[in-house]
Amino acid sequence: MSALSARPAHPWPRSAKRRTGGPRWSPRLRRRLAADAALLLVAAAFLLPLAWLVLASIDNDATLRVSAPGSPTLDNFSAVWTDEITFTPMLNSLLLCGGATILTVACAALAAYPLSRFRSRVVRPYLLTVLFTTCLPITAIMVPVYGLFVQVNLIDTMYGTALFLAASQLPFAIWLMKNFMDGVPVILEEAAWTDGASWPQSLIRVILPLMGPGITVVMIYSFIMMWGNFFVPFMLLLSPEQLPASVSIFTFFGNYGQVVYGQLAAFSILYSTPVLLLYILISRRLGGGFALGGAVKG
Repeated sequence: MSALSARPAHPWPRSAKRRTGGPRWSPRLRRRLAADAALLLVAAAFLLPLAWLVLASIDNDATLRVSAPGSPTLDNFSAVWTDEITFTPMLNSLLLCGGATILTVACAALAAYPLSRFRSRVVRPYLLTVLFTTCLPITAIMVPVYGLFVQVNLIDTMYGTALFLAASQLPFAIWLMKNFMDGVPVILEEAAWTDGASWPQSLIRVILPLMGPGITVVMIYSFIMMWGNFFVPFMLLLSPEQLPASVSIFTFFGNYGQVVYGQLAAFSILYSTPVLLLYILISRRLGGGFALGGAVKG
């Protein structure tokens, strides 16, 4: 038998492959597609409420359904653009949350400094105890807090409510501030002490300027959590002229389930604007990081 007759009658080229029902997807590609699909679902879960908020704000006949308005209008914004509904509550929110945020950041910096710089056996148990206080629901402690505020004449006062808001955000702020402060090299403080600086001066002039991104994170987190707090000012503030926007939004919910959805959406957009502006104004500092690489050289 010759060599030609030994070859098969229908040889398959080496470069050709039989198709078995469609393309083959590698496990890595499948995991990537599954992750992309999950991210799209999460994005849709966030985008649908935002789409309803924008569309309902320009629709006089808005409902809970996401639908384009037949005749877009700004009447909802005109209805809520008043001193009683928007401007006074927003000003109260800015004063209340702004003052509480400044107090929270200042106290967190003073508390985080010894926890970051001094080594002791009680530091870790103390930090765990502080962290445990963040797990307590605010509703569980409002009854004794309300009684305490009545006894010390802090009920229905802006500064008393700001003090409690700052105290409620302080535990987590201490944890964040302490972690950022650990990233500042101690050698920089020692150089300041050599030049005759005291520890308050080294904290204010050396450590805190290098912790700009960290302080910004603590400030944004504290302000956002206080800005959206409804229960605390609702319990501690009694006068209508002192209520913040987070409580005055409750006025859009009428009796028997009647809600003015268009005006509620317009007010919600105005209510979210200060937080967005705050983040935009200081977002550049978040990406700067800690410029400590060249500070310890030489």
